[in-house]
Amino acid sequence: MGSLISMIKKIPDIEIINSIQHGNKEDFRLLVDRYKDRAFSMLKRMLKNEMEAEEVLQDSFIKAFNSIPNFRGDAKFSTWFYKIVYNTCLTVLSNQKRKKDIEFISIDEEFEIGAYDNKIYAQAENGNEYLYKLIDKLPIRYSLIIILFYIDNLSINEISNILDVSIVNVKVILFRARNELKDLMIKHNYQKEYN
Repeated sequence: MGSLISMIKKIPDIEIINSIQHGNKEDFRLLVDRYKDRAFSMLKRMLKNEMEAEEVLQDSFIKAFNSIPNFRGDAKFSTWFYKIVYNTCLTVLSNQKRKKDIEFISIDEEFEIGAYDNKIYAQAENGNEYLYKLIDKLPIRYSLIIILFYIDNLSINEISNILDVSIVNVKVILFRARNELKDLMIKHNYQKEYN
């Protein structure tokens, strides 16, 4: 049984998609299992609400399932899917009149560091949990870039495609996000080595 699960995990996304496109619609479950946790984590950080994140995740999977016949493989499935998740989330934020919180800054704009809670996260069970709480303190646009680049290991090009901003803007935002996260880590006496 364990070897079957590991074999399934190694099946490339494109093979699963081809199977779905040839009528094996139940294979979509493999993609759901593969991407649900990371997408949910991203949505929780953007929406700050678990129930909303679950709803948007379900909507995103429905949109992906309905659009999979048109998937051509020009981009990786993960990039294509995260773009659906991101855009669905933007719609929710826009409907809640919070769109201004997630609009990306242009290169020319000056960034002002906001006032942050001075609370030290002593209740965090481990270093990663502590770090995630600090990431949650960042503005949405910054926490999202940090998550996509460092946690989901997406490339600058993939992030540019998902967020529909230029590669240069992604690099600038990532640079600023790293600096602000570093400032937060210092401010909260986070001792783990930062690279």
